[in-house]
Amino acid sequence: MHIDLTQGLIKDHIVKLAMPAVIGYFFHTMFNVTDTFFAGMISTQALAALSLSASVFFMVLAIGIGMSEAVTSMVGNALGEKDIAKAQHIAQNSIAFALLLSLLLSVLGLLGVPFLVEALGDPSYMAETHAYIDLILYGAVFFIGAFFFNALLNATGDMRSFRDILIVTAFLNILLDYLFIEQYNMGVRGIGVATVIAEAITMSYLFYKVRKTKLWSGSKAFEYDSAVIKTMFVQGFPPSINMFMMAFGMYIITYFAAPFGKEAVAAFGIGMRIEQLFLMPVVGLNIAVLAIISQNNGAKSYERITPTVRLAVRYGWMISTMGVIAFFLFAEELALLLTSDLEVVSHTALYLKVSSIASYGFVVIFIYIAMLQGIARPAVIFPISVFRQVIAPVILFSILAMLGYGIFAMWIGLDAIIFSSALFIWWYGEKKLKAF
Repeated sequence: MHIDLTQGLIKDHIVKLAMPAVIGYFFHTMFNVTDTFFAGMISTQALAALSLSASVFFMVLAIGIGMSEAVTSMVGNALGEKDIAKAQHIAQNSIAFALLLSLLLSVLGLLGVPFLVEALGDPSYMAETHAYIDLILYGAVFFIGAFFFNALLNATGDMRSFRDILIVTAFLNILLDYLFIEQYNMGVRGIGVATVIAEAITMSYLFYKVRKTKLWSGSKAFEYDSAVIKTMFVQGFPPSINMFMMAFGMYIITYFAAPFGKEAVAAFGIGMRIEQLFLMPVVGLNIAVLAIISQNNGAKSYERITPTVRLAVRYGWMISTMGVIAFFLFAEELALLLTSDLEVVSHTALYLKVSSIASYGFVVIFIYIAMLQGIARPAVIFPISVFRQVIAPVILFSILAMLGYGIFAMWIGLDAIIFSSALFIWWYGEKKLKAF
Protein backbone atom coordinates (compact mmCIF):
# COMPACT_ATOMS: atom_id res chain seq x y z
CA MET A 1 0.00 0.00 0.00
CA HIS A 2 1.21 3.51 -0.81
CA ILE A 3 -0.27 7.00 -0.53
CA ASP A 4 -1.34 8.57 -3.83
CA LEU A 5 0.14 12.07 -3.62
CA THR A 6 -1.21 13.08 -7.04
CA GLN A 7 -4.68 13.60 -5.57
CA GLY A 8 -6.02 15.61 -2.64
CA LEU A 9 -5.01 18.88 -0.98
CA ILE A 10 -1.30 19.64 -1.15
CA LYS A 11 -1.22 21.24 2.30
CA ASP A 12 -2.73 18.09 3.80
CA HIS A 13 -0.06 15.94 2.15
CA ILE A 14 2.74 18.23 3.35
CA VAL A 15 1.54 18.07 6.93
CA LYS A 16 0.79 14.35 6.79
CA LEU A 17 4.25 13.54 5.39
CA ALA A 18 6.32 16.16 7.17
CA MET A 19 5.05 15.68 10.71
CA PRO A 20 6.16 12.03 11.12
CA ALA A 21 9.52 12.95 9.55
CA VAL A 22 9.89 15.92 11.90
CA ILE A 23 9.11 13.82 14.96
CA GLY A 24 11.44 11.07 13.78
CA TYR A 25 14.34 13.40 13.06
CA PHE A 26 13.71 15.20 16.34
CA PHE A 27 14.38 11.98 18.17
CA HIS A 28 17.32 11.27 15.86
CA THR A 29 18.77 14.62 16.88
CA MET A 30 18.01 13.86 20.52
CA PHE A 31 19.99 10.67 19.95
CA ASN A 32 22.97 12.87 19.02
CA VAL A 33 22.27 15.27 21.88
CA THR A 34 22.39 12.32 24.28
CA ASP A 35 25.83 11.41 22.94
CA THR A 36 26.94 15.02 23.36
CA PHE A 37 25.61 15.08 26.93
CA PHE A 38 27.52 11.95 27.94
CA ALA A 39 30.65 13.15 26.13
CA GLY A 40 30.43 16.34 28.20
CA MET A 41 30.38 14.23 31.34
CA ILE A 42 33.68 12.66 30.24
CA SER A 43 35.65 15.82 29.33
CA THR A 44 35.88 18.85 27.05
CA GLN A 45 38.33 16.80 24.96
CA ALA A 46 35.63 14.18 24.48
CA LEU A 47 33.20 16.88 23.32
CA ALA A 48 35.77 18.17 20.83
CA ALA A 49 36.41 14.61 19.61
CA LEU A 50 32.69 14.04 19.03
CA SER A 51 32.43 17.34 17.16
CA LEU A 52 35.32 16.46 14.85
CA SER A 53 34.09 12.89 14.38
CA ALA A 54 30.64 14.12 13.37
CA SER A 55 32.03 16.15 10.48
CA VAL A 56 34.40 13.38 9.36
CA PHE A 57 31.90 10.50 9.55
CA PHE A 58 29.17 12.54 7.91
CA MET A 59 31.41 12.83 4.86
CA VAL A 60 31.21 9.05 4.56
CA LEU A 61 27.47 8.91 5.23
CA ALA A 62 26.76 11.79 2.85
CA ILE A 63 27.30 9.63 -0.22
CA GLY A 64 24.81 7.07 1.06
CA ILE A 65 22.25 9.73 1.97
CA GLY A 66 22.46 11.38 -1.44
CA MET A 67 22.16 8.10 -3.31
CA SER A 68 19.18 7.10 -1.19
CA GLU A 69 17.42 10.34 -2.13
CA ALA A 70 17.76 9.31 -5.79
CA VAL A 71 15.99 6.08 -4.87
CA THR A 72 13.04 8.03 -3.45
CA SER A 73 12.82 10.07 -6.65
CA MET A 74 13.08 7.08 -9.02
CA VAL A 75 10.66 4.85 -7.14
CA GLY A 76 8.30 7.78 -6.51
CA ASN A 77 8.18 8.56 -10.22
CA ALA A 78 7.48 4.89 -11.02
CA LEU A 79 4.64 4.82 -8.49
CA GLY A 80 3.30 8.05 -9.99
CA GLU A 81 3.24 6.28 -13.35
CA LYS A 82 1.25 3.48 -11.65
CA ASP A 83 3.97 1.01 -12.74
CA ILE A 84 4.39 -1.23 -9.68
CA ALA A 85 6.63 -3.74 -11.49
CA LYS A 86 9.04 -0.96 -12.43
CA ALA A 87 9.06 0.34 -8.86
CA GLN A 88 9.82 -3.17 -7.55
CA HIS A 89 12.65 -3.60 -10.03
CA ILE A 90 14.24 -0.30 -8.99
CA ALA A 91 13.81 -1.18 -5.31
CA GLN A 92 15.58 -4.52 -5.67
CA ASN A 93 18.54 -3.00 -7.49
CA SER A 94 18.76 -0.20 -4.94
CA ILE A 95 19.19 -2.71 -2.09
CA ALA A 96 22.04 -4.45 -3.90
CA PHE A 97 23.59 -1.08 -4.65
CA ALA A 98 23.32 -0.07 -0.98
CA LEU A 99 25.26 -3.14 0.16
CA LEU A 100 28.12 -2.56 -2.28
CA LEU A 101 28.19 1.15 -1.52
CA SER A 102 28.40 0.60 2.23
CA LEU A 103 31.36 -1.75 1.91
CA LEU A 104 33.18 0.71 -0.36
CA LEU A 105 32.53 3.65 1.97
CA SER A 106 33.74 1.70 5.01
CA VAL A 107 37.04 0.96 3.32
CA LEU A 108 37.52 4.49 2.00
CA GLY A 109 36.58 5.93 5.36
CA LEU A 110 39.03 3.81 7.31
CA LEU A 111 41.79 4.73 4.86
CA GLY A 112 41.04 8.45 4.72
CA VAL A 113 39.99 9.35 8.26
CA PRO A 114 43.52 9.35 9.80
CA PHE A 115 44.61 12.08 7.38
CA LEU A 116 41.54 14.22 8.07
CA VAL A 117 41.84 13.87 11.83
CA GLU A 118 45.56 14.55 12.00
CA ALA A 119 45.29 17.56 9.66
CA LEU A 120 43.86 19.62 12.51
CA GLY A 121 47.13 19.22 14.37
CA ASP A 122 45.69 19.27 17.92
CA PRO A 123 46.85 16.15 19.77
CA SER A 124 44.76 16.88 22.87
CA TYR A 125 41.72 14.98 21.59
CA MET A 126 43.07 12.82 18.74
CA ALA A 127 43.01 9.57 20.75
CA GLU A 128 39.37 10.08 21.70
CA THR A 129 38.49 10.88 18.10
CA HIS A 130 40.00 7.67 16.74
CA ALA A 131 38.42 5.59 19.52
CA TYR A 132 34.98 6.75 18.37
CA ILE A 133 35.22 7.20 14.61
CA ASP A 134 37.04 3.95 13.77
CA LEU A 135 34.36 1.88 15.46
CA ILE A 136 31.54 3.80 13.77
CA LEU A 137 33.08 3.24 10.33
CA TYR A 138 33.01 -0.53 10.78
CA GLY A 139 29.24 -0.25 11.21
CA ALA A 140 28.67 1.88 8.10
CA VAL A 141 26.58 -0.88 6.47
CA PHE A 142 23.87 -0.35 9.11
CA PHE A 143 23.71 3.40 8.47
CA ILE A 144 23.66 3.11 4.67
CA GLY A 145 21.16 0.25 4.77
CA ALA A 146 18.84 2.28 6.99
CA PHE A 147 18.99 5.27 4.63
CA PHE A 148 18.11 3.17 1.58
CA PHE A 149 15.27 1.25 3.23
CA ASN A 150 13.84 4.50 4.53
CA ALA A 151 14.13 6.02 1.05
CA LEU A 152 11.97 3.21 -0.31
CA LEU A 153 9.40 3.76 2.42
CA ASN A 154 9.42 7.53 1.76
CA ALA A 155 8.63 6.92 -1.90
CA THR A 156 5.45 5.12 -0.84
CA GLY A 157 4.50 7.96 1.49
CA ASP A 158 5.42 6.03 4.64
CA MET A 159 7.20 8.48 6.95
CA ARG A 160 5.93 6.86 10.13
CA SER A 161 8.08 3.74 10.23
CA PHE A 162 11.28 5.76 10.41
CA ARG A 163 9.72 8.00 13.04
CA ASP A 164 8.72 5.06 15.19
CA ILE A 165 12.10 3.35 15.19
CA LEU A 166 13.95 6.61 15.83
CA ILE A 167 11.83 7.21 18.91
CA VAL A 168 12.65 3.72 20.20
CA THR A 169 16.39 3.96 19.51
CA ALA A 170 16.61 7.47 21.01
CA PHE A 171 15.49 6.08 24.36
CA LEU A 172 17.56 2.93 23.91
CA ASN A 173 20.63 5.09 23.30
CA ILE A 174 20.19 6.80 26.67
CA LEU A 175 20.29 3.41 28.38
CA LEU A 176 23.23 2.14 26.33
CA ASP A 177 25.29 5.31 26.81
CA TYR A 178 24.69 5.15 30.54
CA LEU A 179 25.70 1.47 30.72
CA PHE A 180 28.82 1.75 28.58
CA ILE A 181 30.06 5.02 30.07
CA GLU A 182 28.89 5.06 33.68
CA GLN A 183 28.88 1.34 34.42
CA TYR A 184 31.59 -0.07 32.16
CA ASN A 185 33.75 3.08 31.94
CA MET A 186 34.34 2.69 28.18
CA GLY A 187 34.67 6.42 27.55
CA VAL A 188 34.05 7.78 24.05
CA ARG A 189 34.30 4.27 22.62
CA GLY A 190 31.20 3.35 24.61
CA ILE A 191 29.24 6.05 22.77
CA GLY A 192 30.33 4.47 19.49
CA VAL A 193 29.27 0.98 20.55
CA ALA A 194 25.84 2.27 21.59
CA THR A 195 25.41 4.05 18.25
CA VAL A 196 26.28 0.98 16.16
CA ILE A 197 23.90 -1.24 18.13
CA ALA A 198 21.05 1.25 17.74
CA GLU A 199 21.69 1.67 14.01
CA ALA A 200 21.70 -2.10 13.43
CA ILE A 201 18.27 -2.28 15.07
CA THR A 202 17.05 0.64 12.94
CA MET A 203 18.14 -0.96 9.68
CA SER A 204 16.60 -4.32 10.58
CA TYR A 205 13.24 -2.77 11.42
CA LEU A 206 13.09 -0.67 8.26
CA PHE A 207 13.92 -3.72 6.14
CA TYR A 208 11.06 -5.55 7.84
CA LYS A 209 8.71 -2.68 6.94
CA VAL A 210 9.88 -2.61 3.31
CA ARG A 211 9.07 -6.32 3.04
CA LYS A 212 5.47 -5.45 3.97
CA THR A 213 5.05 -3.05 1.03
CA LYS A 214 4.26 -3.62 -2.64
CA LEU A 215 7.86 -2.74 -3.43
CA TRP A 216 9.05 -6.10 -2.12
CA SER A 217 8.64 -8.91 -4.64
CA GLY A 218 11.04 -11.38 -3.00
CA SER A 219 14.77 -11.89 -3.40
CA LYS A 220 14.24 -14.56 -6.08
CA ALA A 221 12.77 -11.94 -8.40
CA PHE A 222 15.98 -9.87 -8.32
CA GLU A 223 17.49 -9.11 -11.72
CA TYR A 224 20.58 -6.94 -11.90
CA ASP A 225 20.00 -3.96 -14.17
CA SER A 226 23.04 -1.84 -15.01
CA ALA A 227 20.83 0.84 -16.59
CA VAL A 228 18.92 1.29 -13.31
CA ILE A 229 22.16 1.42 -11.33
CA LYS A 230 23.58 3.97 -13.76
CA THR A 231 20.48 6.15 -13.54
CA MET A 232 20.59 5.86 -9.75
CA PHE A 233 24.20 6.96 -9.77
CA VAL A 234 23.59 9.86 -12.17
CA GLN A 235 20.61 11.15 -10.18
CA GLY A 236 22.23 10.38 -6.85
CA PHE A 237 25.62 11.94 -7.59
CA PRO A 238 24.56 15.62 -7.31
CA PRO A 239 22.69 15.22 -3.98
CA SER A 240 25.48 12.94 -2.72
CA ILE A 241 28.06 15.60 -3.49
CA ASN A 242 25.75 18.16 -1.89
CA MET A 243 25.60 16.11 1.31
CA PHE A 244 29.31 15.35 1.15
CA MET A 245 30.11 19.01 0.74
CA MET A 246 27.91 19.80 3.73
CA ALA A 247 29.97 17.37 5.77
CA PHE A 248 33.24 18.64 4.35
CA GLY A 249 32.01 22.15 5.08
CA MET A 250 31.59 21.12 8.72
CA TYR A 251 35.17 19.87 8.67
CA ILE A 252 36.41 23.13 7.14
CA ILE A 253 34.60 25.14 9.82
CA THR A 254 36.13 22.90 12.48
CA TYR A 255 39.56 23.44 10.89
CA PHE A 256 39.25 27.23 11.04
CA ALA A 257 37.69 27.12 14.53
CA ALA A 258 40.51 24.94 15.90
CA PRO A 259 42.99 27.84 16.37
CA PHE A 260 40.52 29.37 18.83
CA GLY A 261 40.95 26.31 21.08
CA LYS A 262 39.24 23.05 21.93
CA GLU A 263 36.47 25.05 23.61
CA ALA A 264 35.53 26.62 20.26
CA VAL A 265 35.56 23.22 18.55
CA ALA A 266 33.42 21.72 21.32
CA ALA A 267 31.04 24.69 21.11
CA PHE A 268 30.62 24.25 17.37
CA GLY A 269 29.67 20.61 17.93
CA ILE A 270 27.17 21.48 20.66
CA GLY A 271 25.79 24.37 18.61
CA MET A 272 25.17 22.10 15.62
CA ARG A 273 23.30 19.59 17.79
CA ILE A 274 21.03 22.29 19.17
CA GLU A 275 20.62 23.93 15.77
CA GLN A 276 19.57 20.60 14.27
CA LEU A 277 16.66 20.43 16.69
CA PHE A 278 15.23 23.60 15.18
CA LEU A 279 16.02 22.58 11.60
CA MET A 280 14.13 19.29 11.92
CA PRO A 281 10.83 20.74 10.63
CA VAL A 282 12.71 22.02 7.57
CA VAL A 283 14.16 18.54 6.99
CA GLY A 284 10.62 17.17 7.26
CA LEU A 285 9.44 19.66 4.64
CA ASN A 286 12.33 18.62 2.39
CA ILE A 287 11.31 14.96 2.58
CA ALA A 288 7.63 15.74 2.06
CA VAL A 289 8.31 17.96 -0.97
CA LEU A 290 10.55 15.33 -2.56
CA ALA A 291 7.90 12.61 -2.19
CA ILE A 292 5.01 14.82 -3.40
CA ILE A 293 6.82 16.28 -6.41
CA SER A 294 8.30 12.92 -7.45
CA GLN A 295 4.88 11.28 -7.69
CA ASN A 296 3.27 14.28 -9.41
CA ASN A 297 6.12 14.57 -11.87
CA GLY A 298 5.75 10.88 -12.73
CA ALA A 299 1.99 11.32 -13.13
CA LYS A 300 2.55 14.47 -15.25
CA SER A 301 0.46 16.49 -12.79
CA TYR A 302 2.80 19.43 -13.23
CA GLU A 303 0.29 21.99 -12.03
CA ARG A 304 0.75 20.70 -8.46
CA ILE A 305 4.53 21.25 -8.35
CA THR A 306 4.79 25.04 -7.97
CA PRO A 307 2.09 25.28 -5.26
CA THR A 308 3.92 22.57 -3.30
CA VAL A 309 7.16 24.58 -3.36
CA ARG A 310 5.46 27.87 -2.44
CA LEU A 311 3.57 26.38 0.49
CA ALA A 312 6.62 24.55 1.85
CA VAL A 313 8.77 27.71 1.79
CA ARG A 314 6.04 29.63 3.59
CA TYR A 315 5.82 26.98 6.31
CA GLY A 316 9.61 26.88 6.58
CA TRP A 317 9.97 30.60 7.12
CA MET A 318 7.33 30.55 9.84
CA ILE A 319 9.32 27.84 11.61
CA SER A 320 12.58 29.78 11.14
CA THR A 321 11.09 32.83 12.84
CA MET A 322 10.28 30.79 15.94
CA GLY A 323 13.80 29.36 15.95
CA VAL A 324 15.46 32.77 15.71
CA ILE A 325 13.43 34.08 18.64
CA ALA A 326 14.24 30.99 20.74
CA PHE A 327 18.00 31.23 20.12
CA PHE A 328 18.20 34.92 20.93
CA LEU A 329 16.29 34.45 24.17
CA PHE A 330 17.61 31.11 25.43
CA ALA A 331 20.97 30.34 23.74
CA GLU A 332 22.96 30.29 26.98
CA GLU A 333 20.39 28.13 28.77
CA LEU A 334 20.35 25.64 25.93
CA ALA A 335 24.15 25.39 25.95
CA LEU A 336 24.22 24.88 29.72
CA LEU A 337 22.10 21.75 29.27
CA LEU A 338 25.04 20.06 27.53
CA THR A 339 28.15 21.48 29.21
CA SER A 340 29.21 23.22 32.41
CA ASP A 341 32.32 24.74 30.82
CA LEU A 342 31.46 28.47 30.79
CA GLU A 343 33.86 29.26 27.95
CA VAL A 344 32.20 26.58 25.81
CA VAL A 345 28.78 27.99 26.77
CA SER A 346 29.84 31.47 25.65
CA HIS A 347 31.13 30.20 22.30
CA THR A 348 27.98 28.10 21.76
CA ALA A 349 25.60 30.97 22.50
CA LEU A 350 27.44 33.22 20.05
CA TYR A 351 27.24 30.59 17.31
CA LEU A 352 23.52 29.95 17.88
CA LYS A 353 22.53 33.62 17.84
CA VAL A 354 24.40 34.38 14.63
CA SER A 355 23.66 31.15 12.76
CA SER A 356 19.93 31.25 13.52
CA ILE A 357 19.50 34.06 10.98
CA ALA A 358 20.75 31.73 8.23
CA SER A 359 17.83 29.36 8.79
CA TYR A 360 15.75 31.41 6.32
CA GLY A 361 18.34 30.66 3.65
CA PHE A 362 18.42 26.99 4.61
CA VAL A 363 14.67 26.74 4.03
CA VAL A 364 15.05 27.92 0.43
CA ILE A 365 18.02 25.62 -0.19
CA PHE A 366 16.32 22.51 1.26
CA ILE A 367 12.98 23.04 -0.51
CA TYR A 368 14.38 23.90 -3.93
CA ILE A 369 16.88 21.03 -3.83
CA ALA A 370 13.98 18.66 -3.09
CA MET A 371 12.03 20.14 -6.00
CA LEU A 372 14.95 19.73 -8.43
CA GLN A 373 15.44 16.12 -7.32
CA GLY A 374 11.73 15.41 -7.68
CA ILE A 375 11.67 16.59 -11.30
CA ALA A 376 14.94 14.71 -11.99
CA ARG A 377 16.94 17.91 -12.63
CA PRO A 378 19.53 17.82 -9.82
CA ALA A 379 22.66 18.78 -11.80
CA VAL A 380 22.98 22.32 -10.39
CA ILE A 381 23.17 20.94 -6.86
CA PHE A 382 26.80 19.96 -7.42
CA PRO A 383 28.30 23.36 -8.31
CA ILE A 384 26.29 25.25 -5.70
CA SER A 385 27.40 22.75 -3.05
CA VAL A 386 31.06 23.14 -4.00
CA PHE A 387 30.70 26.90 -3.75
CA ARG A 388 28.76 26.93 -0.48
CA GLN A 389 30.68 24.25 1.38
CA VAL A 390 34.25 24.52 0.08
CA ILE A 391 35.26 27.39 -2.18
CA ALA A 392 33.53 30.27 -0.39
CA PRO A 393 34.38 29.16 3.20
CA VAL A 394 38.04 28.45 2.40
CA ILE A 395 38.54 31.79 0.67
CA LEU A 396 36.51 33.88 3.11
CA PHE A 397 37.76 32.24 6.31
CA SER A 398 41.36 32.40 5.11
CA ILE A 399 41.02 36.13 4.46
CA LEU A 400 39.42 36.67 7.87
CA ALA A 401 42.22 34.70 9.55
CA MET A 402 44.91 36.68 7.71
CA LEU A 403 43.29 39.93 8.81
CA GLY A 404 43.11 38.73 12.40
CA TYR A 405 39.35 38.72 12.77
CA GLY A 406 37.77 36.61 15.50
CA ILE A 407 35.29 33.77 15.45
CA PHE A 408 32.30 36.16 15.40
CA ALA A 409 33.36 37.29 11.91
CA MET A 410 33.49 33.62 10.84
CA TRP A 411 29.88 33.06 11.81
CA ILE A 412 28.76 36.26 10.05
CA GLY A 413 30.65 35.16 6.95
CA LEU A 414 28.95 31.75 7.11
CA ASP A 415 25.54 33.44 7.11
CA ALA A 416 26.51 35.47 4.04
CA ILE A 417 27.59 32.33 2.18
CA ILE A 418 24.33 30.54 2.97
CA PHE A 419 22.16 33.48 1.85
CA SER A 420 24.07 33.94 -1.41
CA SER A 421 23.67 30.22 -2.17
CA ALA A 422 19.96 30.35 -1.36
CA LEU A 423 19.49 33.32 -3.69
CA PHE A 424 21.15 31.50 -6.57
CA ILE A 425 19.27 28.21 -6.15
CA TRP A 426 15.99 30.14 -5.84
CA TRP A 427 16.73 31.93 -9.14
CA TYR A 428 17.66 28.67 -10.87
CA GLY A 429 14.70 26.76 -9.40
CA GLU A 430 12.24 29.43 -10.51
CA LYS A 431 13.52 29.12 -14.07
CA LYS A 432 12.77 25.39 -13.97
CA LEU A 433 9.33 25.95 -12.46
CA LYS A 434 8.38 28.29 -15.29
CA ALA A 435 8.84 25.39 -17.72
CA PHE A 436 5.78 23.65 -16.26
